[in-house]
Amino acid sequence: MTAPTLSQTIIHSIAEDIVSGKLSPGHKLDELGLAKRFSVSRTPIREALRELAATRLIAYVPRNGFTVAPLDAAQLDDLFEAAGEIESLCAGLCAMRARMIDRTEIDRIHKQSIKATRDDPKTYAALNEQLHNAIYIGCRNRTIETMALDIRRRLAPFRSRQFYSKDRIRSSMREHEEIVSAILAFDRDKAAAAMRRHISGAALNVIQYFTRKSG
Repeated sequence: MTAPTLSQTIIHSIAEDIVSGKLSPGHKLDELGLAKRFSVSRTPIREALRELAATRLIAYVPRNGFTVAPLDAAQLDDLFEAAGEIESLCAGLCAMRARMIDRTEIDRIHKQSIKATRDDPKTYAALNEQLHNAIYIGCRNRTIETMALDIRRRLAPFRSRQFYSKDRIRSSMREHEEIVSAILAFDRDKAAAAMRRHISGAALNVIQYFTRKSG
């Protein structure tokens, strides 16, 4: 797996603090304090904060800097709905258009994820991201691929939480099996339908988690 960049490491750490509840809504993010925490200058911190603002996990307040945004369940639901439509389109196109090298890579990542330790949610989450990215590439439409990546980036901090449940990892593996089998069989309709169910399952798990947490 490709090692995360410094910026990605910073973004992931701050996002994890927010999603886990360690940083509460309204909390002001101190650039200098974060720079000391990660032993970097303020420049990569500002870049990371701008990226996080794009996901709406944090918000920029003029003359006050960046603060943790309140969780918007309706917005989260909207993002998952968009993800379901875009990713099902990707899967269907991938089944039709993917080259042999794409199909081989998709199959390889899927088999690797099956072997992943079920007690290691971070490893499975990373392989899950690789698999979805390979499907985006396999759809052979750069515009759709970019749209899928953008929505995935915005949902990433939330989606990663679902794999802290062993049951969700098991169901995710079964859903991936359906998607990959359909893609390898050149079955557009089954691939699209399986991906839509997969995203719906992820959405239900994530939204239930945050509803319980905020309740």
